[in-house]
Amino acid sequence: MERREEQPGAAGAGAAPALDFTVENVEKALHQLYYDPNIENKNLAQKWLMQAQVSPQAWHFSWQLLQPDKVPEIQYFGASALHIKISRYWSDIPTDQYESLKAQLFTQITRFASGSKIVLTRLCVALASLALSMMPDAWPCAVADMVRLFQAEDSPVDSQGRCLALLELLTVLPEEFQTSRLPQYRKSLVRTSLAVECGAVFPLLEQLLQQPSSPSCVRQKVLKCFSSWVQLEVPLQDCEALIQAAFAALQDSELFDSSVEAIVNAISQPDAQRYVNTLLKLIPLVLGLQDQLRQAVQNGDMETSHGICRIAVALGENHSRALLDQVEHWQSFLALVNMIMFCTGIPGHFPVNETTSSLTLTFWYTLQDDILSFEAEKQAVYQQVYRPVYFQLVDVLLHKAQFPSDEEYGFWSSDEKEQFRIYRVDISDTLMYVYEMLGAELLSNLYDKLGRLLTSSEEPYSWQHTEALLYGFQSIAETIDVNYSDVVPGLIGLIPRISISNVQLADTVMFTIGALSEWLADHPVMINSVLPLVLHALGNPELSISSVSTLKKICRECKYDLPPYAANIVAVSQDVLMKQIHKTSQCMWLMQALGFLLSALQVEEILKNLHSLISPYIQQLEKLAEEIPNPSNKLAIVHILGLLSNLFTTLDVSHHEDDHEGPELRKLPVPQGPNPVVVVLQQVFQLIQKVLSKWLNDAQVVEAVCAIFEKSVKTLLDDFAPMVPQLCEMLGRMYSTIPQASALDLTRQLVHIFAHEPAHFPPIEALFLLVTSVTLTLFQQGPRDHPDIVDSFMQLLAQALKRKPDLFLCERLDVKAVFQCAVLALKFPEAPTVKASCGFFTELLPRCGEVETVGKVVQEDGRMLLIAVLEAIGGQASRSLMDCFADILFALNKHCFSLLSVWIKEALQAPGFPSTRLSPEQKDTFSQQILRERVNKRRVKEMVKEFTLLCRGLHGTDYTADY
Repeated sequence: MERREEQPGAAGAGAAPALDFTVENVEKALHQLYYDPNIENKNLAQKWLMQAQVSPQAWHFSWQLLQPDKVPEIQYFGASALHIKISRYWSDIPTDQYESLKAQLFTQITRFASGSKIVLTRLCVALASLALSMMPDAWPCAVADMVRLFQAEDSPVDSQGRCLALLELLTVLPEEFQTSRLPQYRKSLVRTSLAVECGAVFPLLEQLLQQPSSPSCVRQKVLKCFSSWVQLEVPLQDCEALIQAAFAALQDSELFDSSVEAIVNAISQPDAQRYVNTLLKLIPLVLGLQDQLRQAVQNGDMETSHGICRIAVALGENHSRALLDQVEHWQSFLALVNMIMFCTGIPGHFPVNETTSSLTLTFWYTLQDDILSFEAEKQAVYQQVYRPVYFQLVDVLLHKAQFPSDEEYGFWSSDEKEQFRIYRVDISDTLMYVYEMLGAELLSNLYDKLGRLLTSSEEPYSWQHTEALLYGFQSIAETIDVNYSDVVPGLIGLIPRISISNVQLADTVMFTIGALSEWLADHPVMINSVLPLVLHALGNPELSISSVSTLKKICRECKYDLPPYAANIVAVSQDVLMKQIHKTSQCMWLMQALGFLLSALQVEEILKNLHSLISPYIQQLEKLAEEIPNPSNKLAIVHILGLLSNLFTTLDVSHHEDDHEGPELRKLPVPQGPNPVVVVLQQVFQLIQKVLSKWLNDAQVVEAVCAIFEKSVKTLLDDFAPMVPQLCEMLGRMYSTIPQASALDLTRQLVHIFAHEPAHFPPIEALFLLVTSVTLTLFQQGPRDHPDIVDSFMQLLAQALKRKPDLFLCERLDVKAVFQCAVLALKFPEAPTVKASCGFFTELLPRCGEVETVGKVVQEDGRMLLIAVLEAIGGQASRSLMDCFADILFALNKHCFSLLSVWIKEALQAPGFPSTRLSPEQKDTFSQQILRERVNKRRVKEMVKEFTLLCRGLHGTDYTADY
C-alpha cells in the first residue's frame, strides 16, 4: 500500500530525534527484541520501541510495517502503534482526516481477513478505538456501517473470511469500550449509542448461529461476539433468542465453552434481574441440562460438569431474590436449588477428581441472605421449604470435607493438599454461616450423628467420617457462642472415646477442644476430660500447631481453674521444650501458654515454677555468653531470649484486664512484694548485659534483648518500676556504642509509661538526652543509611512531646538541631520514616506557645519546614503521604498563623515552585484556601490532594480515579 503524503497527528509525544524512528530502525529494534540473546539489549530495544510507538513518526512507519512483504511480528507492531496513536493521541488527529484514516483501516482489515489473525485483531482494535472516539456525532451509525461494508459482495476476500473479520471487529468493539480512556460524559454517550447499535448486531448473530450452513468456526466467533456485547448491559429480553441458541449449542462439544461463557455473561449482568419473565423462561432451559450433567459426571468429564454448574450457579446466585419473589413459581426455583445441591455434592475429592463444588458455596450464602431478608410471614413460608434443604447441605458439605483414604492422600501433590485445605476452610465458613439459618438444631444434629457413629457396634466407622463431623462442630464453635448449647457436655464426653489413629483426626480433635476453651472456662469440671489428650499430643511433632495452640487457648481462657493441673502442664511443657520437639514459633506459643498459666498461681508458686522452667535456659545462656560469637550460637541466643520475652508477654499477676465478664469477677488479690517477672529480670540482668557486650553490633540480638524488656514493660506497666533506672543506664550504653532502632523503640515505651512520674523522670530524661545527642551526631555523619533509626527517633520525639513536653525544656537539648534533622527526614524516600517525621511536627507545632525553646525555633526555622512540605506536595513525595503533609500545614495554620501567612506567600512567589506546571493564580488560590481553613482538617486534606494533582499534571486524568 502506498505511503500517505500527509499523515494525521503531526504533534505527538516525541521521545527522540525524528530521524531515529525510521522503518529500518524499527525493524532492527524488533529483530533485537525477538532474537538477541542478550537480555540488556532486549530491554533497550523494548524501551526504544515504546518511545517509537508514541512518537509523531509512528503515523508514518506504522502503515509501512503493514506491507504484505513484512513478517507477522513486524506487521503486529505496526498495527499496535496505530492503536496506541488513535486511543491515546486522538486529539492530535485533524477532523478532516477522520474519514481517510477510517478507510485505510477498513482496507487493511479486509486485506488481513485472510492473513495473520493476531495482526487482524490489533487492526480491529484500532478501528474499534477510532469508532468509539467518533461516535455518535462524527460516525452516527458506526456498527451498522461496519456490518454493511463487510457484507458487500464486491470484496476480493471470500465470504467466510469477511464474516470472521466482521465478527472479530464486532467482538473487540465492546471490549475496547470497557478499557477505553474516554472521559465520563463521553463514555455514557457512547454507551447509549452502542446500546442502540446492538439492533444491527443481534439479528446478524442469530442468523449466523441458527443457519445450518454456518461452519463451526463462525458459530464459535458468534458466541464470543454475543458474550462481548452482553457486558454492555443489553436488556435481557433482547438477548432471549441468542441465549436459547447458545443453550442449544451446548450439545456441540466444539461450541460448549463459548456457549457457557456467553450464557453466564448474559445471566450475570446486573440489570438482568429487572427482566423476571425472561429469567423464569431460563429456569427450564437450565433444568434441561441435568441429563447432560449426570452423563458428564458419570464419564468423568470435568469440563462439561464444570460448565453446566457455572450456568446453574449464575442464574441462582445472581437472581435468587427476584426468583424467590415469584412465589407461584417456587417449585421450579426449588428444582434449580436442588440442581445446584447436586453440583455441591458432585462425586469425587476436590481438587483431584472434581473442581466444580467450590463454585457453588457463595450461592448458599446468597440464598440464605435473601430468605432471611423477607418480612416475617414470607420468611416463615420459605424457612419451612428451605430448612430441610440446608440440613441436607450440611450433610453434603461434611461429606465433601472428608479426607480421602490414607493411600490416595499419599499420592496427592503438596499443591493439591493446599487447595484441599483452603476448600475445607471455605466449607467451614459456609457451615458457620448456615448456623444463622438452622440454629441450635444444627449442633444437635451433628452431635446425634457423631454419637451414633461412635457407639454403633454394627459396622466399623471410618476416621474420615468422624473427623468431618468434628470439623463441623469446630467450624461453628470457633465463631459462634456455644456456651448455652446443651450438646457440648455430651460432645466433651464423646471426645475421649474417639480412637485416634490418624494425624488429621488428631489435629481436628485438638482444634475442636481449642474452639471449646471458653465453654470449658464456664464448666471447669470438664477440663480433666480433655486436658490429658492435649498434653499427650504435645509430645507429637506432627500435632505441633494444633496441640500448642489448643493448650494456649485453654491456659488463656481457663487459667483460674488450672492451678490443680499446673505442675503437670509445666512438667510436660518443659519436657517437650528440652527435647526440641517443636519449631521456634510453636515454642514461643508454648511459653505464652505457660505465662497465662502461671499468672493465676500464688507468687511463691510462680517463682518456684519459673525457677525450674527457665534455669536450664539461663545456664545455656551463661555458657553461650562465654563463647566467641558465631552464627550457630547467635541462633541459640536469639531463641532463648525469644522464649523469655514470650513468657513475660503473658505472665501478668496484677490482673489489668478482667478475664471474665459479669458481676462476679474471679480476681485474685494483687500480691504484695516484687513482681515475679521483675525478680527474674533482676536476676538475669547482668547476664543479659554480658551477652550484649559481645553482640552489640548484631541487630537481631539487640532486638531480641529489647523485646524482653519491651514486652515486660507492656505487660507489667507500673510493676516494672524497680527496673527503670538500670534499664535506662543499659539502653544508654547500648545506644552510645552502636545506635539501633529497637533501643529507641524501648526508650519510647519507657517515656510513654514512666516519664510523667517524678521518681522516674531523672533517669528517663538522662536517657532521652543521650539518645537524642547520639542520633544528632548520626545525622551529621549522614543518616541516609539508617531510615529505621530515623523513623524510631521521630516516633520517640513525638511520644516525648505527647507524654512529657518538659523533656524539651532542658537546656542540654538542642531543639534547633532536632527540628532541622526532622525537616531533613521529611525528604527521605521511605514512607514510614516520612510519616513518623510528619507525626513529630504535628505534636511539636501545638507546643509553640507553652514551650519557649520550641516557639523560638519555629519562628527561626519554620519557613524551612514549610518549604520542605511544599516541595513534597509539589511532587517530591509519594501521593499516599499527602494527608500527613496536610496535617503539618493545618498545625502551622492553627498555631503559627501570622508566620505562615507571610511564609507561604513568599515561598509561592518563587517562579516554578513547587512545580513548573502551576500558574501564579493557582498558587495564590491554594495559599488563600489554606490560610482560610483553621478548623476543618478534612478540608485541608482535600485542598492538598487537589493541589498535588495540579503540581504533578494529573488533575482531571484517569490517574485520579482511585485517589
